[in-house]
This record gives sequence, structure tokens and C-alpha cells, in this order.
Amino acid sequence: MPRLRSVALPVLATALAATALAGCGGTGSGGGGNTVTMWTYPVIFDEAKNKEYWDGLVKKFEKKHKGIEVKVETFPWANRDTSLATAIGSGKGPDVVYLVPDQLPKYQRNIVPADDYMPEKARADYTDFALESVTAQDGKLLGTPVLTSANPLICDKRVFDKVGEKEYPSTWKDLEKLGPKLKKKGYYATSYSGDTQQTLNLTFYPLLWQAGGGIFSKDGKKVAFNGKEGVRALTYLKKLVDGGMTDKDLVTTTPKLEQTPVAKGKVACTWQNTPADVEPFWGKKNTVVRPPLKDAKSVGYGTVGALSMLKGANTKAAGDWINFVSEPENAAGLEKQSSNFPARKSAKELYGDDKVQSAVADTLPKMNAGPVADKAREAMGVLAPEIQHALLGKKSPKQALDDAAKAAEAQLARR
Repeated sequence: MPRLRSVALPVLATALAATALAGCGGTGSGGGGNTVTMWTYPVIFDEAKNKEYWDGLVKKFEKKHKGIEVKVETFPWANRDTSLATAIGSGKGPDVVYLVPDQLPKYQRNIVPADDYMPEKARADYTDFALESVTAQDGKLLGTPVLTSANPLICDKRVFDKVGEKEYPSTWKDLEKLGPKLKKKGYYATSYSGDTQQTLNLTFYPLLWQAGGGIFSKDGKKVAFNGKEGVRALTYLKKLVDGGMTDKDLVTTTPKLEQTPVAKGKVACTWQNTPADVEPFWGKKNTVVRPPLKDAKSVGYGTVGALSMLKGANTKAAGDWINFVSEPENAAGLEKQSSNFPARKSAKELYGDDKVQSAVADTLPKMNAGPVADKAREAMGVLAPEIQHALLGKKSPKQALDDAAKAAEAQLARR
């Protein structure tokens, strides 16, 4: 799945999604028809390997389930919500679609809850993180998890060696204390992308969660990011920026990874990239995986890739396909080839020979995919520029968060 990629929902997509809520979903007939159409995205970045994986799985499934034909179509990540909402609104949507947690609420009224077709034995086999990430506020499962991911803290061993530092940071205080020593030697303590096109899941939200805060209230009816925890998180972040402990240019720009201080070996630790991202630049032996930073608690961002069935699909055929893909031995190829991780407890270890990936897997219980809430993306859209204003000194952290909260509350009121 994409990393450091914008997930702000365009206005057009928002309008289309609203239309889709009243429309039908899949192309099936709800009872007749034995063709299952699935839309997915390049989770496996290599186009040839992606095709090979899905073609092989379809062939295996159709051999086992006589009379059911499966068609898997891979679409670009870009504008995926616009395309999906348009198709659903015109009654030409797929039967099954690959979604991540913050997309699920947009299509909830079009989704057949996984509770209707997921075997109880399979449900009991999912990790808490996987299930919680696809569970709506009403308790319904909006998808069947097929993979999980984690963004823990990763540190460049070369930087620590060059400054003579042997201890890696575990807390906010540790990182802040390390900053001046690194700066004196020409290094940054961390990297923070404040570009408003970037997803807050990978940037600000981990700090908010680490401070003990949340994006919304528990009932989802109010925003909570402007509470004392949010102010603490943004104040801390501003201190890192103002103190030169992260590259201030990145507050407003997003160069290609190879052009950033991270790739150039000038950053000690980051939570915004994965080992797979930095390995071409750092080398595996220099990539140190640590648990997410801790303030009130240690928590980082991770997500779950899930298959959701849309209304109008042949529930039996589509359910059989989804349950088949999610079986540990079938999902393993998707997980490993995309550098992700299993969603099931019974799944075999994928990276036994890879100490870095195994270390990332150990941090999965500390991950948070964010709220499965209807206005999550809209809240992100109004919060991101206000965070940038605070980091640029245009507003105080509290004023910036309060202004974002006011705009987000207006959106919630229109729900």
C-alpha cells in the first residue's frame, strides 16, 4: 500500500461518495450469477508479480469452486475513491473491493458486513489490531483483513556510530535530548513532513496518540485532537522544528525520498518511513527497528488491507472468494511480496530469515490504524494546514488546533 501518500478526499469524490451511499453496490444479483468481480490496487508494486499472484490465486480458487468465475482488476492508487464512488453510483461497481480502514466509513451503506459470511473460526483467528481496524462504530465488520502493516521507529545505525551514541531513543525526551548533539555534528534527530498533501496518519497522528490523545471523541460525534494531548503533541513537534532537529524545508515541501535527508544518511530516526523504504539507502545492516516513541504511551501507525463485499454481489460466491483469499496460506504471497504482515494469528512467520522485518512484526500490537469514522478524511483535510501554520509560526499550537476543530465540528454537524 502507498507510503507517505496523500489520502485527502477530493471534493468531487466526497460528493460522489455521498451519491453512492444511496446507490447499489456490486454488479452481481445478490443471489444469482456466479461471476465475482474484484477491484484491487498495486499492493504488490511490481506489476508482473502482482498479476502472477492474483492469476495464480484465481486459478486455484476456480479449480476448487466449480462454476464460479473470478475477475480481478488492478487499478491505480491515484483517484481510487473518485473512480469507485462513480462506479457504485452508476450501479457498475465491483462485487469485492480492496479498502483500507479510513475508506470503509465512506462506503458503509454499500458494504455487506463481513459478519454475514465470515466463518466464526476465522474471526477468532484474527489479531485484535486487524479486527479493530475494520470494525465500525456500530460493531459491524466492514471488511475481511488480508494483511497488516506497521510504521515503528527506525534508526540509522551509521548516524549513531558517527556521533558516538550507543543508546537509541525510546521516549520523546530521549529524542529531544539527542537533538543538540546530532545537530552539532550535522545530523537531524528526525524527519517530519508537514506538506499538507501528506497523510497525518504517518506524520502527526502518531505523536497525538503517543501523548494519549485521539482524533475524535469515543462516540465519534466531536473532535478531540485539540485537547491538552493534541496541544502537547504539536508543541513538542514545533520544538523539534524550531530547534533544527528536523529539516524545516520539509514542513512545506515533499521531495522524492532519494532527495531527502533520510536517504542521504542525515537523519537519526524516523517514524514516517518503513525499513523497505530506506533499505536501498541505509542498507539492511544499518536499519535498527525500535518500538514507537513513547510519551504517555508507545503507539505508532499501522494499517490493514481488507476485502469488502458490496451490496448486489452474489453473497455466497463473493463470500467464498473473500474467505479463500484471506486464508493464511493464500494471503501469504500478497503479504510478503508487498513487505506487509499477516492478519491472522495462525499464519506462519513470513520473515524468519529477515531480522529487520521480524522486528517490525513484533511492533504490530502497538499499532493504530486510526478511527473507522465517517469524517476522518475531512478532519484530516482541515487539520493538516493548521498544523503547518503552527510549525511555520503563524499560529500558536492551541490556536491552530482550535481553528481546525471549529472547521471539523462544522463538518460533523452536516453529517
